[in-house]
Amino acid sequence: MIRRATVEDIPEIHAMVRELAEYEKALDEVRASEEHLREALFGEHPAAFAHVAEDGEGAVVGFALWFLNFSTWRGVHGIYLEDLYVRPTARGGGYGKALLTELARVCVERGYERLEWSVLKWNRPAIDFYEAMGARVQGEWDVYRLTDEALGRVAG
Repeated sequence: MIRRATVEDIPEIHAMVRELAEYEKALDEVRASEEHLREALFGEHPAAFAHVAEDGEGAVVGFALWFLNFSTWRGVHGIYLEDLYVRPTARGGGYGKALLTELARVCVERGYERLEWSVLKWNRPAIDFYEAMGARVQGEWDVYRLTDEALGRVAG
């Protein structure tokens, strides 16, 4: 079952964020707390949205956290999928596909024309999964990021 996340899901989402970061060999980079997620997802001005996947017993086994982006070329919003994660014990059960299907449905329903995300180049299982669903790598684009000291320096 796929559903919109609720405030009660925050502890599980936070735990899965940490599990994902550990899988990506970047657990030491996680600074987000449950309170950060609560504010981002359910605060006065939500900046992000989330869906969760539940197994047959109602346990949360995966999540998709996303936010809106905008295409100046297409003139409409799209969804940027920040994180998609399914716990290892639930992989192969269709939860990842169901989460992506729900986000695609949201795009179509709202007139959004893109569903985009990034994947680590070494994460072959994820790449194979996404490509099997019809997603294609945008090979002409590289992602750039300013953080920490560089962000502060550029901000002046």
